[in-house]
Amino acid sequence: MNNLLLPRGYKNAELLHKKLNSTDENVFFRRGQQRALALFHAMSREVPAYKDFLKKHDFSPRSVKSIKDFKNIPPINKDNYLREYPKEMLCWGGEFGHGRWVISTTSGSTGKPYYFPREHLQDEQYAISAELYLRNNFQIQNKTTLYIVAFPMGAWIGGLFTYEALKIVSDKGYDLSIITPGIHKQEVLSAIVQLGDSFDQIIIGAYAPFLKDILDDGMRQGIDWKKLKVGFVFSAEAFTEKFRDYIFKVTEPTKPLLQSLNHYGTVDLGTMAHETPESILIRRTLVHEHKLDLLFPESKRQATFAQFDPNLFFFEEESHSLFCSAYSGLPLLRYDLKDYGGVISRNKVHQTLKNSGINVEKLLNESNMSGVTWNLPFVYIYERNDFSVSYYAFLIYPDMVRRALQSDELQEFLTGKFTMLSDYNAEGRQELFIHVELSHGVEESKNISNLVKADVHKSLLEESSEYREVHNTMGEVAQPVIKLWKYENSTHFKPGTKQKWVIKNEKGN
Repeated sequence: MNNLLLPRGYKNAELLHKKLNSTDENVFFRRGQQRALALFHAMSREVPAYKDFLKKHDFSPRSVKSIKDFKNIPPINKDNYLREYPKEMLCWGGEFGHGRWVISTTSGSTGKPYYFPREHLQDEQYAISAELYLRNNFQIQNKTTLYIVAFPMGAWIGGLFTYEALKIVSDKGYDLSIITPGIHKQEVLSAIVQLGDSFDQIIIGAYAPFLKDILDDGMRQGIDWKKLKVGFVFSAEAFTEKFRDYIFKVTEPTKPLLQSLNHYGTVDLGTMAHETPESILIRRTLVHEHKLDLLFPESKRQATFAQFDPNLFFFEEESHSLFCSAYSGLPLLRYDLKDYGGVISRNKVHQTLKNSGINVEKLLNESNMSGVTWNLPFVYIYERNDFSVSYYAFLIYPDMVRRALQSDELQEFLTGKFTMLSDYNAEGRQELFIHVELSHGVEESKNISNLVKADVHKSLLEESSEYREVHNTMGEVAQPVIKLWKYENSTHFKPGTKQKWVIKNEKGN
């Protein structure tokens, strides 16, 4: 089934961009529906595990004749499908050992790590998306470019998947050079100092908290980011527009809407969507005008807002849960991503905002962004419910704390990284602990601790009615306990590892 992985016409990024810019959105959606239906029938014939799964659910493939029937198909997830069958049964034709895979693993953040095999055609699939935004945002067709892959380069998907896709793009004739220091900060900085002057621009691909370390350490080492032509590609981490403002303040890009973007991806399926200049412009506008609830179910938390191609990844939303269907090493259909989010058509986004006095087309024209837009639907994603802390029977999300730590008065003292957990003290009372990393050279002080506590407390009061109620009932004892740690302390902020925002206990489990 590999020949079905890439739709026709997806080899030429320049022509594809023109189609995305000029073709009606509904055309792409209908094609995505047709491919999703074809995927279902192919899996029901050729994937042993899926055949058995449908049989156990007493579901006949013959009952699916149109996209209206598609929603009747029972969803799959890690527990009811992937962990229920051996790898061989999950693959096309029941073959795993004879495949030519690149294998990536989950981080194990929500349980036992799971290993996903990836085919070369999935690299090509990501490569076409990467080529599109590298041309659209960074004009790699006109500039010599150094891409620094600062995602982890181990068994996780981020670094190697990015490298493989970039290599495919580079081999098409672009002046695109790649270096892969991974999450070794000094090697990233050394590459910028030693190689940066040889290229028209530098692009750094990194998780958001790691990038802030790169920028801050670079400034301490004498790098003037404002003199460099640098852009950023993020992945895996949600971040606020306050964070993007900080990046813009440090680097002063000439075209801010073009010089940063965030991915939405998983190890299960790879990169499924990414921010575009239009999605960034819309989110920044809604944040600035305090109107997030015009499009999203929550008025305070800032969802990642991206566009996706239904031809490659067919998203559905049910009760704010996201499902995705896509060809891959382990083909997945109506796969429950366990992500809290939703799908909105581009037409609906524009009409909804226009009805509330926000003209997206006018904003795009004023920002000179009309030529870099795509007629594709949007997907929004909040932080996962299992990446949260249960405190007095309600949930506290990292994003609530993250925004507080990005206040202007705290940015000079903190890196922005933290870890939170709830635990019980000797009296049996539950407490919310927030471990916070100090910036390089900053010493722990009662004043900083009080400032952090006050800002986090204020954020929680504003964003959580449950927290307000608990605080009104219990008083100050319900406020978070702040613990400050020196820069790169190995207990919670060991360098060279992915930051854990939530832990279950003080041992880090």
